[in-house]
Amino acid sequence: MAEKRDYYEVLGLTKGASADDIKSAYRKAALKWHPDRWVDGTAQEKKTAEEKFKEASEAYSILSDPDKKARYDQFGFSGVDGAAGPDWSQGFGNLEDILNNLFGGAFGSAFGGGFGGGFGGFSGFGGFGGNRSSSQRVYRGQDIRTRVKLTLQEIATGCEKEISLERKRPCPDCDGRGTKNSSDIKTCPTCKGSGQVQHTTNTLFGRAMSYTTCPQCHGEGKIVSNPCRNCDGTGLVRKRENVKVKIPAGVEAGMILTMRGEGHAAQHNGVNGDLQVVIEEIESSDLKREGNNLFYTQVISVTDAMLGCEIAVPALSGTERVKLDPGTQSGTVVKLRGKGLPTVNSYGRGDLYVKVLVWIPRKLDRSEKAAIESMRNSRSFTPDLSRDDKALFEKEKTIF
Repeated sequence: MAEKRDYYEVLGLTKGASADDIKSAYRKAALKWHPDRWVDGTAQEKKTAEEKFKEASEAYSILSDPDKKARYDQFGFSGVDGAAGPDWSQGFGNLEDILNNLFGGAFGSAFGGGFGGGFGGFSGFGGFGGNRSSSQRVYRGQDIRTRVKLTLQEIATGCEKEISLERKRPCPDCDGRGTKNSSDIKTCPTCKGSGQVQHTTNTLFGRAMSYTTCPQCHGEGKIVSNPCRNCDGTGLVRKRENVKVKIPAGVEAGMILTMRGEGHAAQHNGVNGDLQVVIEEIESSDLKREGNNLFYTQVISVTDAMLGCEIAVPALSGTERVKLDPGTQSGTVVKLRGKGLPTVNSYGRGDLYVKVLVWIPRKLDRSEKAAIESMRNSRSFTPDLSRDDKALFEKEKTIF
């Protein structure tokens, strides 16, 4: 399937659905799309059913788990990346077993002996030929995607950002109804308010019924005879508003935070879309980021390297003082444990790595050159690749 759909949308639910609602919605999806139901269908029907069943099962595996559901509600798909989903390597499983697991083994007996005989036990439902719903069409508003830029300091501590955006909101003149007078909203004469029309087809096995969206009311069950002039009968107007977004600590560039119900409003007081906030990171002039670790490079003079010194390192929590021992070699890396960035919704922090580079002067005056010449053959200035220094220089060789 092309683009992953919202898990609530897959099951026909809204955010805040109870565990029973989730279980009931999955039951309906399993009854409709389980591949066993489509064994006599065309190749395309079988493929569609398989994809729909997988999609519904994945949505149920996330929303039925309280911890995964909480992460998904806050962060969307990025909050459950890597979460184990259904394993299809052994097939799709028996539909009766699936429903018995959902309802404690009492599902089969409640419908007269399980699912044998080509689902004969479900005759009370009028067969599977139709797709009728007793409820009218429920609209869902469009999602809004926007971007927010953060500094490393904001990422380190988490922050709250106020975003200005234009979005569709219920018309104030008609309260989102599409007309000012409730009396102008009539029951659709074509579908009698159901939002669907029935079609009957004669087949070798008898009459088969199917249902399609009503062409007159487009599934709403109602028609408006005197549309509101402010919104042209849509019930929606555009409005610029400010939204506060709480950014957790440790987010990364490209991560998407989903705010349920903060997108465009839907027609006829339907379900609001979501607001998707894409994280962008403002590059720091000093610190470089890789995951949760930070990297900083400090250049020191050759005399400081020989005699030892103390350097100031810009860290997220303020300046860190780092003492360098006499004889510090160019390329030495000092690790400041726990001075990196936190992990989103988890414990622990990354580290800050400080790389020391030694600057060698290109020109010397006469007295300086004479002083250095006098020390050229000194034992202290003769390279001695001891065990520690040898490991460092061997590591530097790999750069080339």
